[in-house]
Amino acid sequence: MNQFFTNKKMIILLISVILFVSVLSLSLRSSESNPFLQQVTNDVSAVMGRAFSRPINAVTGLFDSVSDLQNTYEENQRLKVEIDRIYERQAELNVLRDENKRLEEELNLQSSLTDYRTISGTVISRSPDTWIDQIIVDRGSQDGVEVGMPVMSGNGLIGRISEVNPTSSKVVLLTNVDQTSNRVSSEIVMDEVVYGLISGYDRETNRLIMSQITSTTEIEEEELVSTSGLGGAIPRGLVIGEVDEVSMDSFGLAQQVYVTPAADFNNIRFVTIIHRLAESEAD
Repeated sequence: MNQFFTNKKMIILLISVILFVSVLSLSLRSSESNPFLQQVTNDVSAVMGRAFSRPINAVTGLFDSVSDLQNTYEENQRLKVEIDRIYERQAELNVLRDENKRLEEELNLQSSLTDYRTISGTVISRSPDTWIDQIIVDRGSQDGVEVGMPVMSGNGLIGRISEVNPTSSKVVLLTNVDQTSNRVSSEIVMDEVVYGLISGYDRETNRLIMSQITSTTEIEEEELVSTSGLGGAIPRGLVIGEVDEVSMDSFGLAQQVYVTPAADFNNIRFVTIIHRLAESEAD
């Protein structure tokens, strides 16, 4: 019985080999059409190829997207750095433009004061505690600076020299209301010359106050206020500002003029110190 089953297995194996050889021979002899076995093999290969290619393509696309994102991030960082540099250059350009403008104003001022010797200087110190009271400039006795000389910035008078050192000087500003000695003799030239004194400063409106006006002539707004030349070392014709408002003083006896300064007291960087030659010649 066992021998029969063994022979049966051998017979099945032989039949299988014969069928395989027959199919193989038929596929080799056929040249006009694809054999069934080859079609099955091709179909299986195609399905397996598509099955494996899709996740591989997806992973490849993911890596490509990550790489593109990294490149975009790096480009973004580089552009931010470039933008920061542009802002820095723009800030430097604005500072240089402002300084150039103010230096041009100082040069124009010097060319208009041909009867006086001018000494150009730069503000080197201005304390926040005394911001509207005084400044320190980098010119002193070695440069010919003397106490009492008027000081201008831009196109307007800002104060006078109150203290002189060899290489620096202190300037008391017109906005310093505590210095009674800082009063400046001024005038308004109309049909009649109106004299007065710059004797105060209104902090709320940032205007100078011209008082002790000796004339009853009606003063109009936007009239030019300048130095009268009656104040010792300060020559005549230095611009102080323009008339902004006219009112009566606290006693109701005389006119009081509020003057918009020609100089910007909040932004004083360069100064011009005026040396009155006529006074020097007299001395």
